[in-house]
Amino acid sequence: MALPIKEKVYITEDYLAHAIKLAIEFAPRLLLAVVTLLVGLWIISKVTKTFKKVATTKDWDASLIPFVGGIISATLRIVLFISVASLIGIQTTSFVAVLGAASLAIGLALQGSLSNFAGGVLILVLKPYKVGDVIEAVGYSGEVKEIQIFNTILVTGDQKTVILPNGSVSNGSIVNFSQRGVRRIDMVIRLSYRDDPEEAKKIIREILLSYPEVHKSPEPLIEIIELTEHHIHLCVRPFTDAIHYGAIQFKFYSDVVKEFKASGFEWPIPQTERSAN
Repeated sequence: MALPIKEKVYITEDYLAHAIKLAIEFAPRLLLAVVTLLVGLWIISKVTKTFKKVATTKDWDASLIPFVGGIISATLRIVLFISVASLIGIQTTSFVAVLGAASLAIGLALQGSLSNFAGGVLILVLKPYKVGDVIEAVGYSGEVKEIQIFNTILVTGDQKTVILPNGSVSNGSIVNFSQRGVRRIDMVIRLSYRDDPEEAKKIIREILLSYPEVHKSPEPLIEIIELTEHHIHLCVRPFTDAIHYGAIQFKFYSDVVKEFKASGFEWPIPQTERSAN
């Protein structure tokens, strides 16, 4: 049976009055919660930046700074969100219980991320590499720019940024080219049998020793490594700092071509091409 219009008006007015009363009571808490959230996020940002600045001036390990900074930021944000929830009126104990259950569910769903976090901790504790090292891991080679909570940021020789999951890195093989400070460059120069290998070795040695980046000790190795049907192969093995590895290779091959041509060497042409001519 439908209510009279007068009673409907009274009920509507009651609901409206109750809503206004709740809004008046709840608005200050909501406003305070919003202000607390915004100010809290601003303070957390300042605290994180200050920590990184102080850690840098205190000569902290560059690998630790972004990692610890990320943990501080995440922890403070969790505390802030719990505080804001308490201001709104959500029971903190209930909220923490729900947060714990949610954390368990999220943890089971994000086992890979937890593995990456654990891998990041192992990397920072065991220190197989640090920021600035040139490494090879998970099929990529480059300079370590940053070690984050879950990932390692690598920049390759062709300036590509590669994000490597810490879990995969810590569970795989890591080649650190910077740990010993030097790296050997393995190159092969092919000679014609009409040219003098000793003269070629002399020219190559002079080229290498003219580079300040090439180490004088141990001395570059230049020896005949193979005699094929048509060519003599010289192995060239100088040592340099890991950071100069690629640059020395490019420069050396260019200089060898120039010096061999100036000395009258017959640049070896593959036999298939020679026959075609």
